[in-house]
Amino acid sequence: MSAKEKLPPVTATTPGLHGQMAREAWRIFGIMSEFVDATERLAPIRPAVTIFGSARTKPDHPYYVMTEKIARLLSDSGFSVISGGGPGIMEAANKGAFFGKSPSIGLNIQLPMEQHGNPYQDISQTFHHFFARKYMFVKCASAYVVMPGGFGTLDELMESLTLIQTGKSRPIPVILVHSPFWKGLIDWFRDTLVTEKVISPEDLDLVQLLDSPKEVVDAIFKHYEHRGFGPLPGEHELMLNL
Repeated sequence: MSAKEKLPPVTATTPGLHGQMAREAWRIFGIMSEFVDATERLAPIRPAVTIFGSARTKPDHPYYVMTEKIARLLSDSGFSVISGGGPGIMEAANKGAFFGKSPSIGLNIQLPMEQHGNPYQDISQTFHHFFARKYMFVKCASAYVVMPGGFGTLDELMESLTLIQTGKSRPIPVILVHSPFWKGLIDWFRDTLVTEKVISPEDLDLVQLLDSPKEVVDAIFKHYEHRGFGPLPGEHELMLNL
């Protein structure tokens, strides 16, 4: 008799399974609640720009100072600024926007370490689930500004590029700030991913590499020069099926 044949069948009456199924069902309601609550709170904030970057960057670091300048310029130009709500680059983004003309929004996540809310948030929304939070980053943003960061920043960058590349999200500017930090990654995209034909050469056009706050804001305005900042009718339907 095989090991498979020795296993008892799993049914709804298996000890402990009923309670586990009930907990999973309630968890789904909790996820739905996060989506509904966040959608209602964040609906009025457009146009908005999401800024990603490392939680470990200190306030005296040039990346922090650059982020604060970018966020302030965006805020004074009429964009709400969204960050992950925590320390480091997230704090710099919220701080710059907080003292600007437009709202500063923090999408906080509950983590066992690193994440704590910064004090520069006009609107603060806390999430238990990464995917609900990441959905709101995508849904609300008219552009992504990506500062130097680690695994979390790369995760958010790659997900945004994947959604745009596959047509699941509307095309918006994805701007990598500080060429020396990102050049190696872009070179690898070109020399390895394109050469190995796992992405197309035109996929490189999904990202822009810029170095100053003014360049960042100008690039966003240029993208929307002949259209509004909100989704077009077809793009609106696309975002509903994200």
